[in-house]
Amino acid sequence: MSKTILTSLIADRHGLTRAEADEILKTVFDGIQSALSSQGSITFVNFGRFSVHERAPRVGRNPGTGETVPIPAKRVVKFAASNALTNAVNPKQKK
Repeated sequence: MSKTILTSLIADRHGLTRAEADEILKTVFDGIQSALSSQGSITFVNFGRFSVHERAPRVGRNPGTGETVPIPAKRVVKFAASNALTNAVNPKQKK
């Protein structure tokens, strides 16, 4: 699903214009980004948790030349799905 499709879904379900739905979606994304930047994590009950983790520096290799290249440390965002989301994606099969 793309952002455009999600915007259309929000607009259709709530009787909004596409512009209004897009503004709401931008606000949600900005809130998530702000929480991750300042607090390091954000949890949505029955959906999952976004969290920031430190990735250590390491030595990589250029596949074309074989030359070793230092890769600096950086912060990355990880997502852990809740049990409810995992179960919705993988429904139990009836025997």
